[in-house]
Amino acid sequence: MYDLLRPLLFALDAEAAHALTLRGLDLAHRCRLLRFVARPVADLPVEVFGLRFPNPVGLAAGLDKNGEHLDALAALGFGFIEIGTVTPLPQPGNPKPRLFRLPGHEAIINRMGFNNDGVDALVRNVQKSSYRGVLGINIGKNKDTPNDKAVNDYLACLGKVYAHASYVVINASSPNTAGLRDLQGRAALHRLVAMLRVAQERLGSQHGGRKPMLLKIAPDLSPAEMDAIADVLLRSGIDGVICTNTTIERTAVEFDPLGAETGGLSGKPLFTRATGVLAGMRERLQGRIPLIGVGGILDGADAAEKLDAGAALVQLYSGLIYRGPILVGECVNEIRRQHADALEARQYGA
Repeated sequence: MYDLLRPLLFALDAEAAHALTLRGLDLAHRCRLLRFVARPVADLPVEVFGLRFPNPVGLAAGLDKNGEHLDALAALGFGFIEIGTVTPLPQPGNPKPRLFRLPGHEAIINRMGFNNDGVDALVRNVQKSSYRGVLGINIGKNKDTPNDKAVNDYLACLGKVYAHASYVVINASSPNTAGLRDLQGRAALHRLVAMLRVAQERLGSQHGGRKPMLLKIAPDLSPAEMDAIADVLLRSGIDGVICTNTTIERTAVEFDPLGAETGGLSGKPLFTRATGVLAGMRERLQGRIPLIGVGGILDGADAAEKLDAGAALVQLYSGLIYRGPILVGECVNEIRRQHADALEARQYGA
């Protein structure tokens, strides 16, 4: 059915189509019509950083920034859902237009800028939802918060989402908030992660259970930068790493009419770069920290290749725009075909 709807959605402004699709999913879920859009996904359980996932294919952050559509998204068969990025205070994000499709490259460029309704609104939405699966909450800083005070924003978000999340993600890698990626430098990252780790342990004691904390990194890292990040993370005791966010590299789309738009590039052109960072971090982290592979997954073979490169789990976003919900089951089935024995035989970071 999505093949019939996609030309209509692609005729609309990209951000308008995004909002319309989510509202349509909510309506279809309430009317019990999602079976016409998404096929059932068979379980392929895996345990990663102490959490049990019904299958290793999740939704990446960014699609549902405020946690408003959890019940409908869960019905598409994801093994886990990540919402956000959320900031302490509401903010409108960057001026429109700020979302662009590049169909000839199966790609998207966005410069959304952490547009969200604030952490309190997200928590209310999660509380109203009936979703009880694995939920990741991705946290960031407000645009107006200087980097030397950024940790305060992350701490504020961590404290408010902790009781409602299965795991929490530190987003210090979006290219759409000026200066944010500077937090990936060795000294800044060490300070940020160290302070959040202290808060994580304190909150775990207060809430009667420790929640995993992950870091989402950029794909545009030099080998030396990757070395520094790996060193910080191995020393910090962080629970996982998401590889990767969107890229500012434009070589693959430089001749596209929209290729020069500023923002983060995702979709098919990101796959090789993001998978290279994934493999590089697997080598540097020596298998001691579980990895989630995201970036450019357009079919089941792409998902399986992420596991080959070191991922314990994968996440989808741009591929859903081009392929629709059928992509979830396709990825689960291909991972089952290529990796079921390996997933059964090992647990990641348990």
